Amino acid sequence: MTATTEAFFKPEKVSKIAKAQQTDDSARAIIEAEAKARENKTQKLRELRMKQEGVATVEDEAPKKKPVRKAPAKTASSKK
Repeated sequence: MTATTEAFFKPEKVSKIAKAQQTDDSARAIIEAEAKARENKTQKLRELRMKQEGVATVEDEAPKKKPVRKAPAKTASSKK
Protein backbone atom coordinates (compact mmCIF):
# COMPACT_ATOMS: atom_id res chain seq x y z
CA MET A 1 0.00 0.00 0.00
CA THR A 2 1.37 3.35 -1.00
CA ALA A 3 1.01 6.44 1.14
CA THR A 4 -0.80 9.19 -0.65
CA THR A 5 -1.87 12.63 0.45
CA GLU A 6 -5.50 11.62 -0.05
CA ALA A 7 -5.19 8.83 2.50
CA PHE A 8 -3.70 11.10 5.16
CA PHE A 9 -5.18 14.53 4.60
CA LYS A 10 -8.70 13.91 3.37
CA PRO A 11 -10.90 14.01 6.47
CA GLU A 12 -14.03 11.96 6.71
CA LYS A 13 -17.27 13.89 6.66
CA VAL A 14 -18.89 13.87 10.07
CA SER A 15 -22.65 14.19 10.18
CA LYS A 16 -24.14 17.21 11.92
CA ILE A 17 -25.96 14.94 14.34
CA ALA A 18 -22.77 13.12 15.34
CA LYS A 19 -20.90 16.40 15.82
CA ALA A 20 -23.76 17.84 17.89
CA GLN A 21 -23.85 14.69 20.03
CA GLN A 22 -20.10 14.86 20.61
CA THR A 23 -20.35 18.53 21.62
CA ASP A 24 -23.30 17.78 23.90
CA ASP A 25 -21.44 14.92 25.59
CA SER A 26 -18.37 17.08 26.14
CA ALA A 27 -20.41 19.95 27.57
CA ARG A 28 -22.33 17.66 29.91
CA ALA A 29 -19.09 16.07 31.15
CA ILE A 30 -17.60 19.49 31.88
CA ILE A 31 -20.73 20.67 33.69
CA GLU A 32 -20.87 17.47 35.74
CA ALA A 33 -17.21 17.79 36.74
CA GLU A 34 -17.71 21.42 37.80
CA ALA A 35 -20.78 20.52 39.85
CA LYS A 36 -18.92 17.70 41.59
CA ALA A 37 -15.97 19.99 42.38
CA ARG A 38 -18.37 22.65 43.72
CA GLU A 39 -20.12 20.11 45.96
CA ASN A 40 -16.79 18.85 47.32
CA LYS A 41 -15.65 22.40 48.05
CA THR A 42 -18.95 23.21 49.76
CA GLN A 43 -18.70 20.09 51.91
CA LYS A 44 -15.13 20.90 52.98
CA LEU A 45 -16.04 24.49 53.83
CA ARG A 46 -19.09 23.33 55.77
CA GLU A 47 -16.95 20.90 57.79
CA LEU A 48 -14.38 23.59 58.54
CA ARG A 49 -17.11 26.03 59.62
CA MET A 50 -18.71 23.46 61.91
CA LYS A 51 -15.33 22.55 63.36
CA GLN A 52 -14.62 26.22 63.99
CA GLU A 53 -18.02 26.65 65.66
CA GLY A 54 -17.39 23.63 67.86
CA VAL A 55 -19.85 21.21 66.28
CA ALA A 56 -18.25 17.87 65.45
CA THR A 57 -20.83 16.34 63.12
CA VAL A 58 -22.10 17.69 59.86
CA GLU A 59 -25.57 16.75 58.70
CA ASP A 60 -26.83 17.49 55.25
CA GLU A 61 -30.14 19.21 55.55
CA ALA A 62 -31.93 21.44 53.10
CA PRO A 63 -32.09 25.11 53.99
CA LYS A 64 -35.49 26.16 55.24
CA LYS A 65 -37.39 28.46 52.94
CA LYS A 66 -39.20 31.47 54.29
CA PRO A 67 -42.96 31.42 53.67
CA VAL A 68 -44.10 33.73 50.93
CA ARG A 69 -46.47 36.42 52.14
CA LYS A 70 -48.94 37.84 49.70
CA ALA A 71 -49.99 41.46 49.84
CA PRO A 72 -53.66 42.01 50.66
CA ALA A 73 -55.83 42.48 47.60
CA LYS A 74 -56.97 46.02 46.87
CA THR A 75 -60.70 46.58 46.81
CA ALA A 76 -62.64 49.00 44.64
CA SER A 77 -63.59 51.16 47.66
CA SER A 78 -59.95 51.72 48.67
CA LYS A 79 -58.97 53.22 45.29
CA LYS A 80 -60.69 56.59 45.90
